[in-house]
Amino acid sequence: MDTEAWDRIASTTERTLRQWSPTDPDHARLRDDAVERLTGLGGDFVRKGGAPEHITASCFVLSGDRRSILLALHKKAGRWLQLGGHLEAGDADPAAAALREAREEGGLPGVRLLSARPVDIDAHRLIGSFGACRTHWDLGFLGVASQAEPVVVSDESDEVAWWPLAELPQTQPHLAARVATAVRGIPARGGPTR
Repeated sequence: MDTEAWDRIASTTERTLRQWSPTDPDHARLRDDAVERLTGLGGDFVRKGGAPEHITASCFVLSGDRRSILLALHKKAGRWLQLGGHLEAGDADPAAAALREAREEGGLPGVRLLSARPVDIDAHRLIGSFGACRTHWDLGFLGVASQAEPVVVSDESDEVAWWPLAELPQTQPHLAARVATAVRGIPARGGPTR
């Protein structure tokens, strides 16, 4: 375990959260709670296995026309979710982790982030076969990719597919709310990218 690398990621994660100004009061409260946990737990709050509650990063990958979203049928959860997962020691920050996860789980090398700032935060308890993980504090980022690129199903998913935003699957109780929040975060065309 590289403590120095995890402390660095904790520091960049804290900086990312402090620089983000969510418009939703619930997201602001969750952001503040996550910063408090980072202050207390440091690298253990960003490392899988470091603490039962820890940060994850996900990417809401939209199509170029912003009418569809790429979702994965997650093997462990048994639900359609945005692409994402745990931070890794080589990730520069949570945005880099979200982009890496989107590329790994969707198989789309051309996916890019629309902003290095999160558009969403969600703390959710885990049930089932998630091992020592009990709560994920997921930072959601917004990405875009071409639907013309063929998707690839990773080992973590049973299926990966594009879904029209108006026809999201009903397998995850709050997926539609998270997607709506992410879509509200779309910057103007030509806005900041990473």
